[in-house]
Amino acid sequence: MSLTRLEKKDNYAILTIDRTDALNALNEEILTEIHSHVEELANDKAIRGFIITGSGEKAFCAGADIGQMATFSPEQAEAFARKGHQTMNAISGSDLVSIAAINGFALGGGLELALSCDIRLASENARMGLPETGLGIIPGFGGTQRLARLIGPALALEIILTGDQFKADRALQTGLVNQVVPLADLLPTAEKMMGIITGKKGPEAQKIARWLVHSGL
Repeated sequence: MSLTRLEKKDNYAILTIDRTDALNALNEEILTEIHSHVEELANDKAIRGFIITGSGEKAFCAGADIGQMATFSPEQAEAFARKGHQTMNAISGSDLVSIAAINGFALGGGLELALSCDIRLASENARMGLPETGLGIIPGFGGTQRLARLIGPALALEIILTGDQFKADRALQTGLVNQVVPLADLLPTAEKMMGIITGKKGPEAQKIARWLVHSGL
């Protein structure tokens, strides 16, 4: 059974992680499905962007599946980290505009997933953090680089080295998220923004502008 859902609209899609019993934690299957969906959307000429969110009201994505990771050999752990990198790079490296609609917890790999998107919107109940160093590991899906580029090295190091969780209002203050809205308004706000972006003429100009912004970081 699939652990993600993909709903295509006129010129964008909504990709939902559907694993509420595990707070939408990332395992190998979900990473593979996300990567596959992004490739499918990138090859669909009618699609110009996508929104990624989590099912339920508690979590966008609570991070990597620690239970699964505990069973990994060193080689399997390396392969899992590589798969995570490839998935995040597929999102950030595609020509599609991406919006993360953060509905609750976005921890570890979940925050790294949001960081791979162009724009981040958060619900008022969102909680974010990179707790990996407290577990004796490091953020493994590119979060160390993307977070520092987004909010600066000093704040990024504080978040990474303390491993503390923080609320949506602080994420807004630091520039980590673009907007904070009530949970009920999160997906409608994301869809409205995506509609404005994908409704503009000149998609090639948007692609070039997006590439220039990313390449300058």
